[in-house]
Amino acid sequence: MNAPFALPMLAVREADLRGARDCAAIEAFLHEAAGSTPFQLPGWSRAVVRGCGQRARYLLAERGGMVAGVLPLIDIRSPVVGRSLTSVGFAVEGGIVASDPAARAALEAAGWALAQRLGTPTLELRGGEVAGEGWTRDDTTYLGFVRDLTADHDTELQAIPRKQRAEVRKAFANDLIVTVGRGDRDRAAHYRAYSESVRNLGTPVFPRALFAAMLDELGERADILTVWQGDRPVASTLSVYWGGTMYPFWGGGIREARELRANERMFYAYACHALDRGCRRLDLGRSKAGTGPAAFKKNLGYPSRPLTYWRRTLDGSPPRTVNPLDPKYARKTELWKKLPLPVANLLGPLIARGLG
Repeated sequence: MNAPFALPMLAVREADLRGARDCAAIEAFLHEAAGSTPFQLPGWSRAVVRGCGQRARYLLAERGGMVAGVLPLIDIRSPVVGRSLTSVGFAVEGGIVASDPAARAALEAAGWALAQRLGTPTLELRGGEVAGEGWTRDDTTYLGFVRDLTADHDTELQAIPRKQRAEVRKAFANDLIVTVGRGDRDRAAHYRAYSESVRNLGTPVFPRALFAAMLDELGERADILTVWQGDRPVASTLSVYWGGTMYPFWGGGIREARELRANERMFYAYACHALDRGCRRLDLGRSKAGTGPAAFKKNLGYPSRPLTYWRRTLDGSPPRTVNPLDPKYARKTELWKKLPLPVANLLGPLIARGLG
């Protein structure tokens, strides 16, 4: 009779994100793992450390010296909204990715043990599933928008619902130019358009250093798409690429973008650029349910899906919240909209680097 086969012992440790060996092993695992996103890449965590000054606590499960799962955590500290251990910070998704239930459970337990050891009030996992007790499930706040791409630029235009397609055609008449790049001019244009966009929404802008770090750390997996009116950037987005999917992530436009239909032009350009890069899907990220941005994405033909976030707190108290739609932030949001842009760009990064 053959002896029963025993799996090698499972061990969880903190990865060395500055070491080439750990990072290469993690990337190789994520490349093959179902459900992985660019937000679990070591470069994402390194960029957050460089750009926002937060600390990465990247947990790695190994079995027999081989990666069996990952849990990228960012220890986010903010004097404004408190502290959390988040998988993964400054991202839409990025919870546990594991090759089997045992590895997933081990990483979940290790994440909670780390939160307890650090005294972090909130542990948040953005996506995935959890098995343990004590978690609060939130699948009503955010919606994700993703769809498969069509065959070419022309069919992408036809895939846009008729009413919004008419708006894209109006944009074509406005002599708008689309560029894609990663250089200094692209970075400056992106920050100009994006920072004004979030100021107009009443939200502090992330540090410019975060966007620079993302481009540097992710290399050819990230770029900037900008819509120009002459020499003026009117809309711009920093996107990342992973697993055949384009993720337009940090994007927005100046106030005149609406009149110029620059946002419609930019969203159509996403699809064209994604096809040119060989992508098969386009993921427009998250928007809060019931908001204008969510309706805009739906009107462009992108089906919505609830995003599930899991939170657990040390004492069972309500978890940290940074939702600007929370009534307690309403007055601050309205005041922020009225700030001169240079003032908002000076103060915003000091606050936003701790929001995550």
